[in-house]
Amino acid sequence: MTHSLSTIYVYPLKSGAALTPSAAEVERRGLARDRRWMVIDADGKFLTGREHARLTLLRALPNSDGSLHLDAPASQGVRVPVPDASAERVATAVWGSPVMPLLADEATHAWLSAFLGLSVRLVYMDRDCVRAVDTTYSQPGDQVSLADGFPLLLISQASLDLLNTKLAAPVPMLRFRPNLVVAGTEPHAEDGWKRIRIGEVEFDVVKPCIRCVFTTVDFTRGERDPSGEPLRTLIGYRRGEKGVSFGQNLIPRGRGVIRIGDAVAPLA
Repeated sequence: MTHSLSTIYVYPLKSGAALTPSAAEVERRGLARDRRWMVIDADGKFLTGREHARLTLLRALPNSDGSLHLDAPASQGVRVPVPDASAERVATAVWGSPVMPLLADEATHAWLSAFLGLSVRLVYMDRDCVRAVDTTYSQPGDQVSLADGFPLLLISQASLDLLNTKLAAPVPMLRFRPNLVVAGTEPHAEDGWKRIRIGEVEFDVVKPCIRCVFTTVDFTRGERDPSGEPLRTLIGYRRGEKGVSFGQNLIPRGRGVIRIGDAVAPLA
């Protein structure tokens, strides 16, 4: 069976809306521009769509000069300059993994605070901001962006198709926020992969992605689905010792450009 890369998703802002490029550069810490910006509260704690579903309504569009255009429905948005080297760094963490990103400007903080209805700030992960991958699953020197734990997340289209046969109302792939979607496999074929090649770039397949209530957020409305789906259904057939799994986390073992239509070859 021939496997191919059918969709690429990039999320410039953690928990924000997705971009769907036809190609993306693979860097050590994940896809270029993926999850390099993040919202934190007044105490420096990171925010996600799990607790603040309205984050999913935020659209972050990178400009050619590196700046960001941030907007939301019924909003004119705001231009966010890339913080320079003299900007303040703030100590924060993603699920206990420490990181020291740069603070964005005050105008952006004010705009975001007004949209979310609480005091927040925006931070940026520059090249000097390094966050290590959990050593349980990584090799020395492995890095990750502001994603939850790993550089990339992959899901097969067949896995979603199977799930949707079990739901009263089908859900889109973006409920699971992958970076890469693979076509032409059996459902959950990715669970058996240990190493793959996409185009000319190789990846280690290191850990199943354990799912949470974020899958129940309807990103078109920025609200939780009152049905509790699809998590409720997944619990019935995808629950293991460590939780409900759906998709696999990847660590790149090379750099390069991947494109829609590239062959996806399991190597081990």
